[in-house]
Amino acid sequence: MANHKSSIKRIRQAETKRLRNRYYAKTARNAVRKLRAITVKEDAAALYVKVSSMLDKLAKKNVIHKNKASNLKSKLALHINKL
Repeated sequence: MANHKSSIKRIRQAETKRLRNRYYAKTARNAVRKLRAITVKEDAAALYVKVSSMLDKLAKKNVIHKNKASNLKSKLALHINKL
């Protein structure tokens, strides 16, 4: 266990951020999964805007890597164009 007050606080903060990041990352994964399941192009295009925005925000906050966000957005765009 940590001995310094500041390190105890840092442990608390890290745990809070870890749980928050895990929640947002899981939400984004579910949104991507939902988008891939859609078969109607108009619905998929409407949802794509929200999902890509979500991925960009996660990449900006370093929850996911920026290249991963770009790869996901690219794959989803290809999926929508094939519909």
